[in-house]
Amino acid sequence: MSEVIITQDNFNTEVINSDIPVLVDFWASWCGPCQMLAPAVAQLAENMAGQVKVGKVNVDEQPALAGGFGITSIPTLLLFKGGQVVNKQIGLCSYDDLVRFVK
Repeated sequence: MSEVIITQDNFNTEVINSDIPVLVDFWASWCGPCQMLAPAVAQLAENMAGQVKVGKVNVDEQPALAGGFGITSIPTLLLFKGGQVVNKQIGLCSYDDLVRFVK
């Protein structure tokens, strides 16, 4: 399963109502660390398909969504379980860190 593009319109369906945990990556195209993190996030989406859903929120295209979660630095990763934020990671991290983060 690949990453899901998350917008204000599909947020409840894809994240809040998801049966499995959802890792949401808040990013922007101009953000260097976001670009460096992207391959690890994509690898996680592939390797943990069925266990964790991975969503991407472009903060430039979805400012209200980012603002609603108080996102002030990117990349920021939020882990949702049962519709609630249960973990938060700000900044660049490794693939292994991502795996630990979602577990």
